Amino acid sequence: MAPLLPITLVVITRNEAQKIARCLDSVPFAAEKLVVDSGSTDDTVAIAQAHGARVVHQDWLGFGPQRNFAATQCRHPWILALDADEYLTPELVDELQRRLPALMESDAAAAILRRHLIYMGKPMRWYRPAVGEKMARFYHRDRARWNDVRVHESLQFSGASVTFHAPFLHDNNPSLVEKQLKVLLYAELKCRDWLDKNKPTRMWQTPFVFALAFFKDYVLRLGFLDGWRGYAIAQTAASYAAYKRMRYYEMRQNPASRDTAAAALTRSGLDH
Repeated sequence: MAPLLPITLVVITRNEAQKIARCLDSVPFAAEKLVVDSGSTDDTVAIAQAHGARVVHQDWLGFGPQRNFAATQCRHPWILALDADEYLTPELVDELQRRLPALMESDAAAAILRRHLIYMGKPMRWYRPAVGEKMARFYHRDRARWNDVRVHESLQFSGASVTFHAPFLHDNNPSLVEKQLKVLLYAELKCRDWLDKNKPTRMWQTPFVFALAFFKDYVLRLGFLDGWRGYAIAQTAASYAAYKRMRYYEMRQNPASRDTAAAALTRSGLDH
């Protein structure tokens, strides 16, 4: 059995019964495993508890605020943040066990981990954001915090950081159906953030945004080298970039659509 380190693994969940066990079990060295659940209706909570996690309920606050709430519930100041569809490789487990004790004795604020993407059931080989994407996921809660956005949150810190080399894996969306549902939700959340900031609509940019986003992912980020999977991921990214601008335009033109869309997402189990 791996020696325990005084860190807390944090996973925020809602209906992640098929994934949560693998995520929790991939971090055998965490002295505490904490799941912050926002109202699962499947077996997420029971499975998490069976795999050694303490479960805390918190109604959904948005991705950034939810993660910041989770940090306040941890018994240890050093936190490893994973999503339920992410898990550590054995190589990263070994590297973290070797290097974390020294890091935790330092005045560093965070550590950068490299994430590899599994897409359509297989690892991506060339698409650059999917191979070694750098993400701040290990941090000291008094030296870093997540920004308060509803979606696409990131860890904010000003102190020193270190980078680990072995990857963790992201088993991204079992099918394109789940991906498109997530696109709908993420676009809605991003548009709500834009409304809060009263961002101009600029619909004239939309056709160009689609073309540039596709070119960036398919060509500049080498998606074409991953064949049709690369095409699919680039097309999905470009469609998301265009759709959220169209949806934001609709929100501004027809404010009543905000409530009807929220109700539809809730009925579908998408919105928390």
